[in-house]
Amino acid sequence: MDARENALRIIRFDSPERIVGGLPASPCNYFGVNHEPFEGPGGHDSPVGTRWFDIWGVGWHRELEGVMGYAQVHPLADLSRIDSYPWPDPDDPRLVSQVYDLAENAGRNNTFLTGSHRETLWEKSYNLVGMDRLMLAFYDAPAAVREILHRVMDFQLGIARHYAEVGVEVAGFGDDLGGQNGLLFSPDILHEFFVPEYRRLFSFYKEKGVIITFHSCGYVEPILDVFMDLGVDVLNPVQATANDLDAVRLKTRGKMALQGGVSTHRIMTCSIEDIVAETRFRLWQLGRDGGYFCGPDQGMPFPEKSIQAVRDTVEEYGVYPIQPPPTHPSACGPLPAGN
Repeated sequence: MDARENALRIIRFDSPERIVGGLPASPCNYFGVNHEPFEGPGGHDSPVGTRWFDIWGVGWHRELEGVMGYAQVHPLADLSRIDSYPWPDPDDPRLVSQVYDLAENAGRNNTFLTGSHRETLWEKSYNLVGMDRLMLAFYDAPAAVREILHRVMDFQLGIARHYAEVGVEVAGFGDDLGGQNGLLFSPDILHEFFVPEYRRLFSFYKEKGVIITFHSCGYVEPILDVFMDLGVDVLNPVQATANDLDAVRLKTRGKMALQGGVSTHRIMTCSIEDIVAETRFRLWQLGRDGGYFCGPDQGMPFPEKSIQAVRDTVEEYGVYPIQPPPTHPSACGPLPAGN
């Protein structure tokens, strides 16, 4: 069984050979998806200290090594500017010629051709407006919020058509909808403002049989049904310190695959022995029945030996049938019963 078939079987809960870290991918992302500017230095991998404006006119500052930049200038902080704001064109050759070039030159080799809609809707909108202002606008300027969300999704749908043209098989979405202890906004706001727009993009892909992955950090237990109803195939990063992962697995088993789950806190602060124990626990807890890609529950600049311990443990113990882990109290505290 090759890596591609194994990943498909993971997603389908259909007797994969082993657990792995993620889908084997050949990306063909549009230019600007990682905050690149049209001119000059900038973007996700720019040097620390770099300041720039991305294709949306959002101003960024990269402050920390191994961590993406922070949005500091919001071009729609004044909502009265919506009518004059220069919305990016999803057919702009500067953005989409890269999609075709990457797809043409992709070394497929048992991988999936993938396209990203990073910062799909919520995050793209609050980068444009500012999070605090957008939160208030749900109540004092709902019509403006709806227009912004609709225009952002128009852009994403335009990009999706180019991805479909080159045969993208996996579409990656991302919006952090949860904090450490709760959702960032109420389920009512999610259903009223966001779900109709998400459905436009998700439906486009589902009609074409494209696999959908969705990244949402934080506490997301109350909205698992939303993800499944929209057609999410793989949800990540299932943050261990924010969710009851037993409850998450129970609700999603056989319906939606999970990716992540290994506590970033343990990877960053614990011994190699503890990291191995944590990873073995997640392999059993989340993956013994399929539907699981094992890895960290956040993206961080991990110590290399620590993240390698996760990879090595998945390689050694991720073969089906998954064996239950031994009990392992440690200096970092005992492995939790549910989390």
